[in-house]
Amino acid sequence: MSIINDVTKRHDFVLLFDVTDGNPNGDPDAGNLPRVDPETMQGLVTDVCLKRKVRNYIEGISGDLTDEALKKRLKIYVEHHGILNRQHKRAYTALNINLAEPIAAVIEDKMLLSKFTADEVALPEGFTVQDNEEDDTKVDLKYSGELSKDELKDAIKSIEDSLGKEAAKFAKTLAGKVKKAAKPGRDDIKKLRSWMCENFFDIRMFGAVMTTNVNCGQVRGPIQFTFARSIDQVVPLDLSITRVAITREEDEKKKETEMGRKTLLPYGLYKGYGFVTPSFANDTGVTDKDLELFWEAIQNMWDIDRSASRGMMACRGIYIFSHDKATGNAPAHTLLERVTIKKKTSIVSPRSFADYDVAGLDETKLPEGVTLTRLAV
Repeated sequence: MSIINDVTKRHDFVLLFDVTDGNPNGDPDAGNLPRVDPETMQGLVTDVCLKRKVRNYIEGISGDLTDEALKKRLKIYVEHHGILNRQHKRAYTALNINLAEPIAAVIEDKMLLSKFTADEVALPEGFTVQDNEEDDTKVDLKYSGELSKDELKDAIKSIEDSLGKEAAKFAKTLAGKVKKAAKPGRDDIKKLRSWMCENFFDIRMFGAVMTTNVNCGQVRGPIQFTFARSIDQVVPLDLSITRVAITREEDEKKKETEMGRKTLLPYGLYKGYGFVTPSFANDTGVTDKDLELFWEAIQNMWDIDRSASRGMMACRGIYIFSHDKATGNAPAHTLLERVTIKKKTSIVSPRSFADYDVAGLDETKLPEGVTLTRLAV
């Protein structure tokens, strides 16, 4: 096994990546211009942006895996357009921990009964029709009680659209009688937290705060990124573009094209830092395979995240300092600062990775017990 996949070791790493004619991480508070430090004009890319790319890569490759046990462990918690509380509910369901006490009512009205029990009817999530427990000649409408306020509103609207106002009124009255379950105790939270770590790759690796209305506890992730910062100043450009099609019919006689904006950097080489803490990895259940997939992701995630707005982005180097001791053999900053990137003397405005030299990596001078591994170089 490669030392970089050993979750019992501490790893500190440098990540180098660059962008050409693109926007690596737009700032919504600045018209989506590339993020910059206003004092130094160095470009910035957030840790959240980098973790999003890792998540997208893991999600992308998991569908092709044949190992079902591994595939099960690679679900993503922070999904695109996802709802976090819905992810939490999966843990409650799997562990048979109730969010609320389910409630049921006999459907006495024959017309409503025929509507609710029609073969083609598909009730929304949270509502089911079942036989009455005391009298099998009667039928109940059951509500789980676990929908959020907005989810319940949408469910009632769905029932109204498919079965009518009286059916929706019956379902709404039933839902109004639900009693919330007692808050889960410490032991339950521990079980919920463990289930979330086991089933979601990004929780296991990056951690999560899951103390919302559907409480699954908190996880401190073993892998942490810093913001990435460009080596030199960058010059964000805000360019005008035209489109030969117009949007609104009423503008047909006024114009033939419409204007738009495009923001980019001509070039930027970025350096960010990352850390793998073995004690946290042990707590969240990270395996050697998880770590192997993480290194694979930060090398290859750029190639499945292409868009015209991002231009050409590429990983230019990953330098991993692995320690013999779980607590480390040397302070992280003394190792990470060894990776120095300097602009070549003849270059005024860098426009490619070839305009830089990477230096300071004399492996013979590393502290005892520290091993350097280079990836994607």
